[in-house]
Amino acid sequence: MSLHVIPPRSGAAFTLRAGQLLKVIDPMGVQVSDLLAFSAADTREVISNGRTFDYEETIALTTGNRLWSNRSNVLLEIVEDSVGRHDFLLTPCSEATFRHFYPDHPVHRGCFGNLAEALAPYGVEPDAIPTAFNLFMNVPVAPDGTLQVDPPVSAPGDFITLRAAMDCVIGLTACSAYASNGGSFKPIHYQLLD
Repeated sequence: MSLHVIPPRSGAAFTLRAGQLLKVIDPMGVQVSDLLAFSAADTREVISNGRTFDYEETIALTTGNRLWSNRSNVLLEIVEDSVGRHDFLLTPCSEATFRHFYPDHPVHRGCFGNLAEALAPYGVEPDAIPTAFNLFMNVPVAPDGTLQVDPPVSAPGDFITLRAAMDCVIGLTACSAYASNGGSFKPIHYQLLD
């Protein structure tokens, strides 16, 4: 039940056993964490926003919703959520993201680069990284379909807890994009609970 710290603008990867809980905490508030999940048995089976939206019939995922794989299997179930506002539309930020949206700032490898490095030991190649479930990310969708990235509504200590439906490889970040985090960068904490 030890607390793990992901420093600002970095990432981590680890295994999560079936039935085990993952608690992701925003310790200082207003910080996004990109979450990926792969089947530990075959990392070609990966979290899918399209399957999840289809089977859960919502884009507003929170307590009681499940996160599905590209093979139509449940990977994770959200069992507790103190925020209730997450994004599953936008892809992990990358060097290209920084060149496109932040031309006046230094280029950073972003969550994509951090996830690619962290997941490489598990055999996940960069091209296999899908759209992440962006914990605490605040992306309102206007009636005309326009997207906007606003600062997260998460307060210090807010969290989400997910239960693994199968043995998983998890990728997790402390997001690096300016707009996603209200212009500042903070750590993300997580715990693995039995």
